[in-house]
Amino acid sequence: MSNLKNELAKKANNSVTDNKNKEPQTIKDWIKVMEPAFKKALPSVITAERFSRIALTAISVNPKLAECTPQSFIGALMNAAQLGLEPNTPLGQAYLIPFDNNRKINGEYVKISEVQFQIGYKGLIELAYRSGEFTNIYAKEVFENDDFEYEFGLEPVLKHKPASGNRGEVIAYYAVFKLTNGGFGFEVMSKSDIENHAKKYSKSFGNDKTPWSKNYDEMAKKTVLKKVLKYAPIKAEFAKQVVQDTTITTVKTVVGEDIEIENQNVFEAEETDYEVINQEETK
Repeated sequence: MSNLKNELAKKANNSVTDNKNKEPQTIKDWIKVMEPAFKKALPSVITAERFSRIALTAISVNPKLAECTPQSFIGALMNAAQLGLEPNTPLGQAYLIPFDNNRKINGEYVKISEVQFQIGYKGLIELAYRSGEFTNIYAKEVFENDDFEYEFGLEPVLKHKPASGNRGEVIAYYAVFKLTNGGFGFEVMSKSDIENHAKKYSKSFGNDKTPWSKNYDEMAKKTVLKKVLKYAPIKAEFAKQVVQDTTITTVKTVVGEDIEIENQNVFEAEETDYEVINQEETK
């Protein structure tokens, strides 16, 4: 009798262990399992419970996210959590973008749906101010009836006086930054420059239900802002945060609060070539 009880107890313990080690099956399962990791990564102003609700809301608003691999969806969420940005909310800080991607599996290329993480314009501004490097940073649209002029060289000039009343159509975008040490810089891109850049580097450009289709001006301003930041002497930590933009991150394993991730793709590589200075050199 005791042998039978011992055998039953052993089976019960094995069952519990198997359930603990069992990989989550659905995206909702993954979100639940990952809450401790979210809590560990998130800043104190965002709770893991709120972050999980944001993730579930994103799926309900865009069902295509549920068709993506759970590992890439959770990887994108972890990027957002580590940066302290809320994805797919009216704040426009970050986005989770579903799209079809080709992966080499067992020697053959297979089309699978994955989630790409994108930092929004407002998210990029938020990260810039958090870095403590900037006293001012922003981007603006230029309309055809505005009084606008700029000049590069040893004494660069940028003047923009918005027209009163009818401003006409948008013809350009510009971004400006001013550093705490007094340094500054600006960049200007025409609307056609933005279009050509987006077609070349953005996987989501031209697709429905993406930031480019819903928030074109915000994405255009982010594009010119990233361009001007290439010439700003930013610290390594901020540069690493910016590089997470337009990545696909896959969660490979989850053990308690410890996770193993793999950054598989980095798009818009042309935009990630920043001048980085060592933190000690700026003191």
